[in-house]
Amino acid sequence: MTATADIVSVLVPLAIEGTYSYRVPAGLALAPGDIVEVPVGPRSYVACVWDDPAEPIATSRLKSVAAKFDCPPLSENMRRFVDWVANWTLAPKGMVLRMVLRAPAALEPPAPQVGVRATGEAPERLTDARRRVLDLMDGGLAWTKRGLAEAAGVSPGVVDGLVAHGALELVELPPKPLFPPLDPDHAPPDLSDGQGEAAGHLRDKIAADAFSVTLVDGVTGSGKTEVYFEAIAEALRRRKQVLVLLPEIALTHEFLERFDRRFGARPAEWHSDQTPAMRERIWRGVISGEVRAVVGARSALFLPFRDLGLIVIDEEHDIAYKQEDRVAYNARDMAVVRGHLAGFPVVLSSATPSIESRNNADRGRYERIVLAERFNSGTVPRIEAIDLRREAPERGRFLAPRLVSEIERTLGAGEQALLFLNRRGYAPLTLCRACGHRFGCPNCSAWLVDHRFRGRLVCHHCGHEEPKPLACPECGAEDSLVACGPGVERVAEEVKARFPDARTLVLSSDLPGGVRRMRMELESVAAGEVDIIVGTQLVAKGHNFPELTLVGVVDADLGLANGDPRAAERTFQLLAQVTGRAGRAGQVGIGYVQTHAPEHPVIQALVAGDRERFYEYEIEARRDAGLPPFGRLASIIVSAEDRNAALAYARGLARVAPVVDKVAVLGPAEAPLAIVRGKSRFRLIVQAALGVDLQAYLRRWLALAPPPRGGLRVAVDVDPQSFL
Repeated sequence: MTATADIVSVLVPLAIEGTYSYRVPAGLALAPGDIVEVPVGPRSYVACVWDDPAEPIATSRLKSVAAKFDCPPLSENMRRFVDWVANWTLAPKGMVLRMVLRAPAALEPPAPQVGVRATGEAPERLTDARRRVLDLMDGGLAWTKRGLAEAAGVSPGVVDGLVAHGALELVELPPKPLFPPLDPDHAPPDLSDGQGEAAGHLRDKIAADAFSVTLVDGVTGSGKTEVYFEAIAEALRRRKQVLVLLPEIALTHEFLERFDRRFGARPAEWHSDQTPAMRERIWRGVISGEVRAVVGARSALFLPFRDLGLIVIDEEHDIAYKQEDRVAYNARDMAVVRGHLAGFPVVLSSATPSIESRNNADRGRYERIVLAERFNSGTVPRIEAIDLRREAPERGRFLAPRLVSEIERTLGAGEQALLFLNRRGYAPLTLCRACGHRFGCPNCSAWLVDHRFRGRLVCHHCGHEEPKPLACPECGAEDSLVACGPGVERVAEEVKARFPDARTLVLSSDLPGGVRRMRMELESVAAGEVDIIVGTQLVAKGHNFPELTLVGVVDADLGLANGDPRAAERTFQLLAQVTGRAGRAGQVGIGYVQTHAPEHPVIQALVAGDRERFYEYEIEARRDAGLPPFGRLASIIVSAEDRNAALAYARGLARVAPVVDKVAVLGPAEAPLAIVRGKSRFRLIVQAALGVDLQAYLRRWLALAPPPRGGLRVAVDVDPQSFL
């Protein structure tokens, strides 16, 4: 027991490492996991009684727990998960708890709903309106006042009058279910032999009721979703709760429709676009066990499920699963940890698995199910490279002649074409051709991106934006501003000029209208209401466009030209995913990849349709370099408004780094994005062998450095995914 009869340890959702001790008021019984309200300084916080031993402090010196919420406690598995995430990420434990207690208004049970029921007594005066009300009450069922008045076509005052005369009585109605029940046998799918075998394997994993990780590795269009739906069905049959993580909110609408068709109702949605009231209802439904299935973004991983029995990570390779601010965690990896701690299966699904997951499968740590063929005898698209050194676009244009011809052929056949460029806006740089002035962000070391549709210059790192001027602010020259390089808006401009009769749509995450507009646009594409789609990486993520047969990658080299050790992997995944959108409904699909480096291993593997060639090449390169998953990395970013102060602290930090065998400290060096939101940034990289306790090394190192003061910030990222 971690608490005496009158003292408990409480974890508060603040940036603190440990717990605080509080006195338990007389008559209040508390145990680990109970959610309470406690004072910290002048404020009160929702917190949780924790498992740490209470400090032996005189109770007279302690503040008292203010209240205990009428809410199920956080389970022991959930508390262990919070501890584990904090230990792994080096984040304060209170900040991890903060991600769990995201809906404080959900802690109080909802107010009971009051209805009315007939008593059998007749009112003194029976009007036509009263008679209609009482006729509806025949049978003894209870109604809400409002519902009864509307059904009878009377005012609420008529119902109140019948209550006052004793003909109706007030009763408490049972709470309305949050969501309709899910039926695992509602619409069983017609699976192929390969899908059926894979689904049976996953059902066996659910039946075993033990920890396991299974990687469903299937080409685009192979029906991976239908396969893991069968694992969900089995979990629901066994009265377990299910969590499905998706990388993008925009994906959820199509996914929810498929879920509804399979299970007869929708799951709960958990993401930032939900209203606070709905998030509160879902949070309480999850901890009470009423909500059986949740589909959400990475933050859904920290929902306090009562009896979680399965986690599915769709598109497990996606970088969107990594959170980089405050608590830097990878939801894919932490989902595996949560399954391990609680003893239930985890399913990872992808057409282009991460190197880490593929290596774990090769080593036998994960099981791997391969779906090598598309569903319904569909064929994977043929990929061809267009060597821009030999087939250059016309001057001022960005589409090679062969790609333009293929778009014409596709439109003539009544099919859709997709042009992909992973660069938002109209142009990545605007300069003055008179004096050479370049428009940069005043807060970041980044160029402002021209968003011509909006008439704005925008920084994609801090959000700064300003109107595009008519004249150069440096030399005053008019009509001298030139857009350099293409973004999706500029490609769309070329498309409209070449194909004026085609219905063209730009799909990018920063277009006005937010998630709702994005979902409407995606639905219009799926319905065949668009001829040519011009999009960023958003279009590569799991969408099903039945009439799409041609994909053109405008600049395949874009992701390869940087020092990111994951650049080759990311580029291969992105290009394979986006070209895989073609021909998913049984037609013959084709993808054209415009590149200046057709000899690059990524491009060669893509054109050859040989995923194994890429994985062999990339895994061997990682092994030779000692990079993850064959070594460990951590990133430390030192930032401050004063550049000299940030550099001095970073250098001092490097000087006190412990010298340990099989650990190398690199830096400090200016981060590629040297200034973000007005703060200068310097980065140190720690590279360690697999057997090194990297977290212990980092704790020891940071303890040797003076506490950062005066606006200095030190951010630690274990297993970084971004190197900007």
